[in-house]
Amino acid sequence: MPAKSSPHIPVMLREVVEALAPKDQGIYVDGTFGRGGYSRALLNAAKTRVIGIDRDPDAVAVGIKLAAEFKPRFTMLHGPFGAMDILLAGEHIQQVDGVTLDLGVSSPQLDEAERGFSFQSDGPLDMRMSKSGPTAADIVNEMDERELADIIFNCGEERHARRVARRIVEARTLHPILNTHQLATIVRGAVPRSGDGIDPATRTFQALRIHVNDELGELRRGLAAAEAILKPQGRLAVVSFHSLEDRTVKEFLRRRSATTAQISRHVPANDDHLPPPSFRLLTRKPDVPSDEESRANPRARSAKLRVAERTDAPAIKENAA
Repeated sequence: MPAKSSPHIPVMLREVVEALAPKDQGIYVDGTFGRGGYSRALLNAAKTRVIGIDRDPDAVAVGIKLAAEFKPRFTMLHGPFGAMDILLAGEHIQQVDGVTLDLGVSSPQLDEAERGFSFQSDGPLDMRMSKSGPTAADIVNEMDERELADIIFNCGEERHARRVARRIVEARTLHPILNTHQLATIVRGAVPRSGDGIDPATRTFQALRIHVNDELGELRRGLAAAEAILKPQGRLAVVSFHSLEDRTVKEFLRRRSATTAQISRHVPANDDHLPPPSFRLLTRKPDVPSDEESRANPRARSAKLRVAERTDAPAIKENAA
């Protein structure tokens, strides 16, 4: 029997809305629409126009219903948030007043066993947010051991990555690895259980999900796209849930807000060629959920919110691939 999908509770909703400071006639982008919590809050906060973006067809279906409710102030677009500048150009929108990104997976994605994001319920080893392209099963059954170990180490920060990859390769010679319980059992046999209560399979599942969806590449592209479309004094608010995401956001904003920012770290510093900062940090350290929110919504516990305001300087051209 499929697991019952729990409602998606937007993390740090009040803090995100306050950070974006929505105003009448302002245009705001909810780049990770999910189930529409941030979009609805922005629509209710002022007479705004909101553009929702998501690559998950299930999320888009929810967004179409919200569009009917808030017509003509809400528009739902199907695509990756890393291409938000291109998607908005298709709507004849060149600049916006705010962008919010809520990274990672939504509660429905985690709870729907057939999506294969979680090992809590058995399901096909899928993990695709867009429901297209190679699945996690394709990766674990076809990739060579060294590449698999690199993914698990780099995207999951799993220190036993080589042992996990070796066990996966050994197991797939006997039977294809096609479901989440199969993979979780293999990983648990390779990773010692720690005292922190985290399931030994957690980091490997995170790594495969990030790789399948190119989440870090998508994040880098999305941050650059947000920089390109935000008006001067426009706000960017990003909620991340693990260190790889937060580090990517932190480094992007550090480079974009520093007066000594360089176009490339490989180019020697030269004060005559330094671009002016394109962002001003509004959170030197990330905001975190209140104790009350963390108790009410366990998935909020690891969340970090970083906020920055666009300056009037041109976007800094940099490879975001």
